[in-house]
Amino acid sequence: MGSMTGVYSISMSLSGAIASGISVPLAMNAGLKWQGALGIWGILSFVSILCWLPQLRNQTKQTATTSQKTAGDDVNVWRSPLAWQVTMFMGIQSMVFYVLIAWLPEILKQQGIQSNQSGWYLSIMQLAMLPFTFMVPVIAGRLSSQRLLVVITTALLLTGTLGLLYGSSNIVLLWIILLGIGGGFAFSLSMMFFGLRTENAHQAAELSGMAQSIGYLLAAVGPALIGYLHDATNSWNLPLFILLGASVLLFLVGIGAAKNRFVGSRNRHDLPRKG
Repeated sequence: MGSMTGVYSISMSLSGAIASGISVPLAMNAGLKWQGALGIWGILSFVSILCWLPQLRNQTKQTATTSQKTAGDDVNVWRSPLAWQVTMFMGIQSMVFYVLIAWLPEILKQQGIQSNQSGWYLSIMQLAMLPFTFMVPVIAGRLSSQRLLVVITTALLLTGTLGLLYGSSNIVLLWIILLGIGGGFAFSLSMMFFGLRTENAHQAAELSGMAQSIGYLLAAVGPALIGYLHDATNSWNLPLFILLGASVLLFLVGIGAAKNRFVGSRNRHDLPRKG
């Protein structure tokens, strides 16, 4: 599970890094403007639909397989405190990541960095994630408790954000790399929790559906809220303080999500994880 999660995570991070790095050059240097640059990603989205269509052939077989549930599958994840901790961890780390994706170039622009250069800095942040999005799931899968990884995640995000607030602009690349590594830790852990905190595939699917639906809904609010706060204060200080607070919340829910146990039971209690 750790290896497959790592491959999945690294493919997402690599694709995102490429897109972030070439969007501004496509819009400005290639003369496509923002409409043309966005159009390219729209075309690729359509291609992804074509790649997914063959999976529909297995729909009947998958439905028959998933319908065969055991008594242990009957867990209401919505009433599990552990499931909510995993969900909040997923949501907060997604919010921090998408806020940085949306606004990091503007934050750097305020520090005197040009738009083209800030776009590549954004790519560097995502490229910094790559080795860790593969390694962290493998390491997490071998640990009974992932609390140390949560502590490292929080330390990286806090240090990177504080660096953007108070650190020297001469070493801004260091703060960006730390944020990238912290994001890689956070994303990989959130993906791993779906399997590590459940006993079977059915429970993992339910927890994944709950965590990702609510998590990405929370993440979608983040960039708009941060943009509003910037417009209201004409500064990036308050938005960055919000990210600091989000990192602290990530630590609090992450410590609970990383505890060695499974979500729910037929008695609606979270049980210790065996092994």
